[in-house]
This record gives sequence, structure tokens and C-alpha cells, in this order.
Amino acid sequence: MKGIELTGRVAVVTGAARGIGRATARALRDAGATVAIGDIDKDELGATAGELGVFGAYLDVTDPGRVDAFVAEVIARHGNIDIWINNAGIMPVGPVLEQTDTVIRRAVEINVLGVINGSRAAARHMSAHGGGRIVNISSVAGRIPAPGMAVYAGTKFAVVGFGEALDAEMEPAGVHVSTVFPSFTNTGLIQGITPGPFMAPSAPEDIAAAVVKVLRRGRRHIVVPGRLGIGSALWMLYPRSVAALMRRAVRLDEVFLRPDPTRRAYDDRIDAPPN
Repeated sequence: MKGIELTGRVAVVTGAARGIGRATARALRDAGATVAIGDIDKDELGATAGELGVFGAYLDVTDPGRVDAFVAEVIARHGNIDIWINNAGIMPVGPVLEQTDTVIRRAVEINVLGVINGSRAAARHMSAHGGGRIVNISSVAGRIPAPGMAVYAGTKFAVVGFGEALDAEMEPAGVHVSTVFPSFTNTGLIQGITPGPFMAPSAPEDIAAAVVKVLRRGRRHIVVPGRLGIGSALWMLYPRSVAALMRRAVRLDEVFLRPDPTRRAYDDRIDAPPN
């Protein structure tokens, strides 16, 4: 897959009101793209759109009709969509038997169906207008499962499989799909979680820079930080005993099971999203 020049391209970022999405929107804008952002949090969306000087509109990625309406709004304003970044996502953690049915369903609807809804809407337009690029923000958890992350890891594994299959299916139409795999990142998603050894969190700007690199170089996928690339790709090949030892060495066997009480604010937000 060839890379693309970003100057003059129209790029959409979902879940862009904060965190990785906001940093990615800024990086794409700074790289010369015309950026449109969507989010379910109207107040934060408005603040971010104003700060970045970009078009922002309400977007619930779990609602295919709303996704289609958002696409129409962007096209009406900017005439095209060349790049679509599926970033919207939530990260429930803790013992899977203690998680509520509501938050599990929301994780699947946002992290998986949201990616599918956005990708289908973008690909319909792109395939009819000469092609385009879709970038899915998965997670290293989409390669390396850990206790306390069963639901989240399951959704991120799904994002990887969907993206790979979609890339193969849409290639004849000139639509290509890439995947970015962030590890711990300094956003609300890791609120109340203390990373283990060798797992210092990345900045959202590091993930944003990886998105820009994927687009400019035409890469199929990228892991942030890069030192986790080979190990995460090979993880499923390790014997169970070796995988268990490696999890213990970096505390992946425990860090997501019992977050500290400061995580409550994030948990409340994903359980009762803003309207």
C-alpha cells in the first residue's frame, strides 16, 4: 500500500473530544489535512473543535443512521472524505464476572460496532470516489490479553480481525485499512491504573504521530511504543506457561483487576455517557 500526502485531504476522527482523538485531530491538522471531528460528548466536542479550529458534529458511533448523517454533514461542508480514523472507544476493566451487563454491551457497541459502522459508511463513500484510507485505533490488548481486560481485549481483537479482512476486501476499490496498537497511554482510559515495570505510558501525541506515519508511509500496522511490536505479534505463539511468566514480570496479571478508587469517575462516565 502506498502512502499518501496529507495536505488538502479531508480527515475524520471519531471520539475526538479528548485524549488520543484530540491529539490525532491536531496532528492531522498540523500535517495539512482538513479535519472534521465527531464525539458523543457535545460540550467537550465544542471546546475541542473551537480550540483546533475544525468542524465538529455530534456523533454516536453505535447508531448507523447517525454515522451516515455525520458523513453527509462532513461531505456537505468539505466535499469529500479521504481519511477516516476510528478512534472512539471505552475501556472497562476489572474481573469479568463483576462487570455489569450494561458496560459490557456498551464496550461491544462502541469498540466493535462503532468501528464497523464508521468503516462501512466511510468505505461506501471512498469506494465511489477513487479510494481512501481507514485507520483503526486498536490496542496492544488486541494482541496481548490480560486478566481484568477480557471484554476490552475481546473488542480490540475483533477490531484487528475486522480491519484486516476489510482491507483485503476493499483493496480493489482503492480503500485501505491500517491498525494502530497503542499500549498504556496517558488518557482517561488508564485512570486509576498503575502500569507495571517497563510499561511507562505514552503521550497521546505519540499515538497521533503514529497515525500520521501510517498514512504517509502506507503502513499496514504500527505498535506504540515500537519496542512492543515483535513481542506482541508473537504473543499468541508462546506456550501458556511462558505467557504467564511474562505477564507476571510486568504485572499484567494484576494491574487491571483492581484499579484504585480514582477510576470511579471514568467508570461512571462510560456507564452513563453524556447526551
